[in-house]
Amino acid sequence: MTLDDSLRALEAYYGSMPPVAAMDVSVAGYDGDCLRLHAPLSSHVNDKGSAFGGSLVSVMTLAAWGLVTLRVEQAGLDAEVYVADSTVRYRAPLLADLEAEATLDGASGDWAMFARTLRERGRARVALTARIALPDGGTATEMQARYVAIRRPTAEA
Repeated sequence: MTLDDSLRALEAYYGSMPPVAAMDVSVAGYDGDCLRLHAPLSSHVNDKGSAFGGSLVSVMTLAAWGLVTLRVEQAGLDAEVYVADSTVRYRAPLLADLEAEATLDGASGDWAMFARTLRERGRARVALTARIALPDGGTATEMQARYVAIRRPTAEA
């Protein structure tokens, strides 16, 4: 599967979940290290005209989940990915579209170690950072999260 195929499949997977489909989330870019998602403010506006807090954390959670899912696939592994825990900080109201980006938290390890652990032990954890930027480049919301991948059992012939 090519990278473009993987990104289309990820976007289709997001769209297959009714709550996520209602969020109108789309893949905005991926460079191997950072997955970016976009969601229009009009689908996430609260009573103050800014982005709803639950939407902010949801889009960041989806970006981080998608990044881990892509990295598992790129390692040639078949695993389910789950969010283990997260901490969110709301820094400023967002009055624009939601632009989330997720990256590996470099202090916690690297993708090669994550894939090796998943391959050898059948499960692995990884820490990520996600953020939603303000139009001026500042931070509206940021999240530190840990995700776990659990290999699916292989079919016996």
